[in-house]
Amino acid sequence: MSTPHTDRLRVSEIFYSIQGESTYAGWPCLFVRLTGCNLRCSWCDTSYAFDNGHWTDVPSVVETLRSMASCKLVEITGGEPLLQKPVLSLMQTLLDLGYTVLLETSGSVDIREVPVSVRRIVDIKAPGSGEADKNLWQLEALRPSDELKVVLADRADFDWAAEAVRSRSLLDRCPVHFSPVLGLLDPKLLCEWVLEADLAVRVNLQIQKFIWDPHTRGV
Repeated sequence: MSTPHTDRLRVSEIFYSIQGESTYAGWPCLFVRLTGCNLRCSWCDTSYAFDNGHWTDVPSVVETLRSMASCKLVEITGGEPLLQKPVLSLMQTLLDLGYTVLLETSGSVDIREVPVSVRRIVDIKAPGSGEADKNLWQLEALRPSDELKVVLADRADFDWAAEAVRSRSLLDRCPVHFSPVLGLLDPKLLCEWVLEADLAVRVNLQIQKFIWDPHTRGV
């Protein structure tokens, strides 16, 4: 990705769909996917957002969202959206307009500048991603309204994540989601592991991938 403009955002896509993850799963939601990512997770399903996209300003993004639907739930995602500083202005603008704003971020970028009312969904990277060494573990910055997500590829990832939940007291901080990599980890098996471990995490199945083809963009 080329050097970013100080007052504009590089956008991969803007679309209206069903929220497939988090505690908002199943709700209609507007999505703004920004271009660029500092990680290369082995199971990434949005590599098309690593580059390309188009430059636009915050008012244009807001106008596009308002023209799509009356929906007041919006998620900012990527890529890694926090690599582009103008996203902070976009989130605050949306909050001021009465939107509920979700931010999906990798956990490898500082989250402390994100506006207070934004609900931050922090994706902790398990070893199977190949990027576990990039986790910042910003636990002191987490709020009860935030959410943690761990995408799991196998039993080793599950055991790692379960240990992290317990040793770092993650459930005392905010909701925690365990998500299986589609095609690599059987959701039924993950559910069995969670129950056997007596772990109060939420199994998250990325429901959009069960509704539409997993490779379909804009859903």
